[in-house]
Order: sequence, then C-alpha cells, then structure tokens
Amino acid sequence: MIVAARLNPGETLGDRIMKVDHAGEHGAVCIYRMQRWFARWRAPDLLPELDEFIAHERGHRALFAAELQRRERRRCRSYLLCGLGGTLLGISTGLAGRGAMAATTVAIERVVLRHMRTQIDALRGTDPGAVELLQRIICEEQEHHDLSAARLVPGGFWSRLIDPVVAISTEAVIWLGMRL
Repeated sequence: MIVAARLNPGETLGDRIMKVDHAGEHGAVCIYRMQRWFARWRAPDLLPELDEFIAHERGHRALFAAELQRRERRRCRSYLLCGLGGTLLGISTGLAGRGAMAATTVAIERVVLRHMRTQIDALRGTDPGAVELLQRIICEEQEHHDLSAARLVPGGFWSRLIDPVVAISTEAVIWLGMRL
C-alpha cells in the first residue's frame, strides 16, 4: 500500500511519487559521494564500486528531474533534507569503514526497492510514464543492494547496528516527503 499522500491542487499521486523519489536519489548521491571521500583511506578497493553507484544515482536523479520538468512540477520540499541527511549518513558510515558502508546500502536499497515496487503497483494503469521510469531504475538499485549484501557478514555488527536505524530513517523520510 502506498503511504497516504497529501496532494497539492492539480497534483497526481504519480507527480508526488516522482518528487519524493527525486529527493531520495539526491540523498543517495550525497551518501555515496561522502562514503567515497572516506573510502580513499578506509576502503580504497571500494572506490570503483562507489563511483559506479554515484553514476547510477546521478542518472536516476536526472531522470526524475526530467520527468518533473515534463510534468511542470517543482522538486519535493524534502529535497534539501534528503541531501543533508545523506551527507551526514555518508560521513558517519564512511568514517566507520567498509562494513558500515555496505550495511547502509543494503538497508536503504531494501526499503527503496519495496517502495518502488509498491509505487509501480499503485500507478499501473493510471500513470504509464511513472511506471516505465521506476522499472528502468529498479535493476540498478537491486544491483547496489546485492553487491553490498555480498560484502556483509550475516548477522554481523554493522548490519545489526545500522540496518534498523537506516531503514526506519529511510521510511520516515519517504513518509515525510509524501506529506510535504
């Protein structure tokens, strides 16, 4: 079920989802950018993977921005909050190292993938443009999840510590974005 959205006059559910997902992609760019900065010292072998993640997330953000422009919609009011939160999360997990970075990606992508699949179900038949865009992005988000999950020790320290905090925070930001 899609989180109840407070829609502005003339705004569709698809419009709101595009706005919230655009803000979320901005947050992801900020997370990976800061993790990459610290990975130079903490996990240099992750640099190529983080570069790929950043490129994907920038591409996703650009796709959502283009869709918002096509719909003549402004970005979500949570855009800057997502950027700030992503920067702080990227700094803290980047400092902590490879396990923390991987656990963060797994937690966020798990929540994001679930939301995107729910969004597709809710918009199927009413907003084919949004459905097509979400379907294009899901494969790369799944790749981020799977690559990071392969780096984690099942039930390890970072997963137990970071997963619930990051998952709840991601849910909260989505909830807030759907209401702003």
